[in-house]
Amino acid sequence: MERKLVPVKLDSYKPLREIVLEALREAIVGRVLEPGERLMEIQLAEEMGVSRTPVREAIRKLELEGFVVMIPRKGAYVAGVSYKDIKDVFEIRAALEGLAAGLAAEKVTDEEIEQLERVLYYEKEPDSLEEMVQSDTDFHALMYKASRNERLIGILANLREQLQRFRTTSLAVPGRVKYAIQEHREIVDAVARHNVEEAQTLATAHIENAANVMFEALREKSSGH
Repeated sequence: MERKLVPVKLDSYKPLREIVLEALREAIVGRVLEPGERLMEIQLAEEMGVSRTPVREAIRKLELEGFVVMIPRKGAYVAGVSYKDIKDVFEIRAALEGLAAGLAAEKVTDEEIEQLERVLYYEKEPDSLEEMVQSDTDFHALMYKASRNERLIGILANLREQLQRFRTTSLAVPGRVKYAIQEHREIVDAVARHNVEEAQTLATAHIENAANVMFEALREKSSGH
């Protein structure tokens, strides 16, 4: 096997198991670890410069997130993801994003609106696609926080992680960043006016639009256009 994971960098404020989890998730999202590839605890631990325990814990968590499948008597494998899988997750996320935005419209504070406005300001002219992905992540995290529903925040964070590998595909489509920023603007305006119904509708449509753009891009890619 030619590919290698890099040794993890120890971070004083993050537990080792979290660092290993993030590194393995990124390796799957970035296709360093390919769908269908077997995950060998000893080999991964050696490549990352850690013991087997945090690797084992990370694999269990990644199974819950849908990145890994456990096959009886065979071990852990990187999950393959079908269009149907992605579509199902997007449908759930669209409905829950609408719920989160509606709750945010009821409960948002002035300080949170300022934070959202700050993210929108930095989104206007992103220096790179990676920066836009980060701004998009920050925007949705703030919206979840404003919902004041911890269970909902946890579920949405998990769904976003499952779709992480496809977000760049959507935002990389020419023109999508511009429309995504405009959609964010409209959602913040509705939340700031405490218009629950409008915030729900706009947030749901925002995720549906991202899904449609991404599926179109994937179709074009698979057809070789």
